[in-house]
Amino acid sequence: MLSIRFPLMLTGCRTLSGAFLLLTYRRQCTRRSLISPTAQCCFTSTFSSFPLSLTSPSHSHSCENKVSLHSSVNFSSTCFLSRSAHCSGPMELKEVLELLEQLVPLSLAESWDNVGLLVEPSRSHPVRAILLTNDLTDAVMKEAETISCDLIISYHPPLFRPIKRLVQKDWKQRLAIQAVEAGIAIFSPHTSWDNVKGGVNDWLVGGLGSGQVSVLSQALDVASHSHKLEFMVRSAEELNAVIEELNACDGGTALQHSISRPDSSGIHVSVICSDLSLTPSVQTLLRHTSPSQSLSILKLEKPPLLGHGQGRVCVLDQPITVVEAIQKMKSHLSLSHIRLALGLGQTLESSVCTVAACAGSGASVLNGAKANLYITGEMSHHEVLDAVAKGTSVILTDHSNSERGFLGVIRERLAVRLPDSVTVMVSKADRDPLEVV
Repeated sequence: MLSIRFPLMLTGCRTLSGAFLLLTYRRQCTRRSLISPTAQCCFTSTFSSFPLSLTSPSHSHSCENKVSLHSSVNFSSTCFLSRSAHCSGPMELKEVLELLEQLVPLSLAESWDNVGLLVEPSRSHPVRAILLTNDLTDAVMKEAETISCDLIISYHPPLFRPIKRLVQKDWKQRLAIQAVEAGIAIFSPHTSWDNVKGGVNDWLVGGLGSGQVSVLSQALDVASHSHKLEFMVRSAEELNAVIEELNACDGGTALQHSISRPDSSGIHVSVICSDLSLTPSVQTLLRHTSPSQSLSILKLEKPPLLGHGQGRVCVLDQPITVVEAIQKMKSHLSLSHIRLALGLGQTLESSVCTVAACAGSGASVLNGAKANLYITGEMSHHEVLDAVAKGTSVILTDHSNSERGFLGVIRERLAVRLPDSVTVMVSKADRDPLEVV
């Protein structure tokens, strides 16, 4: 059977082009000496990665043989496209948001989450001061107003559920009103920071030392095509007409399709389409006699984004004891106290070879993970009992204490990308509402 392959589909073409431009731009920056050795070291140590997907139309979306190439574009040797570390001058909110998206794509967030720009000022103005906080509280808002902050990046979204009115009696709505009145934008990344490779969960599990890290719940490429339409046409003329109409359904992009050698029954055609273009594509095919009589629809599995997803499990290079794990986590999170539940049959001197971690409230992610030790912010009483009964020890830090330390990491990553005119600060008023008394 002769297979005619159409041009390679690059589901990450904009990402690929961006990576090429970034590499080219860095060479120009280097030649012009725009980046000092110190700044280049910062790039090397702090830049993270994001997924790049190259998909071949004839293989990757076949239900029988799905092949997906996923790699990471590491920014350790690149200069940020729109700004160098030592540029000066104002930076618009739109530019900052573009930088944040390149740093950690919001598409990595969980579907239930409310991430991105939550409050946008009505007037465009330069961003000169950014305040990082784990939670936006009254104390943090007062701090933001005191320092004349232009943008608050709140890890947890202060606006989560739908709002029917903006009134002063609800404290979260009151903060949103204050932000609007003060001209302060609010952005929340939440689970996109959790799930990204090099994000919150990698940072959390890294507190116990180096090791082989893997993802507990793998993120999937939501941008990939999701359905395969198979049908037959009677002639080349009908094929051209159908494909032209299908291309229009797919937003004018080069539709991914293949055909096989005609036989007595006609020409066999396979078309790959996205969720958004599925309905109009099917409607188009149903208007044609031959395709409508032979149409079959197959749902394709979305390929994984390697290194990205919920939770982490780490096989430590050097096993440690439970008591050593306690001390390491206290130091890593800058805490004087944490809570411990020893697994059945375990002692403080028991060896920890494998640890599973999930920032925040991680029981649903950690459940079933094979590890000597779980690390998270909070778990319910019965969830702790379940883990202990299986011989797994549990360290609880309180919810936001398992996340807050990552703000310092983000501050460093932003500092090397932003112009000197923009100041990035970590909130001093932000703290977990619970404390040991």
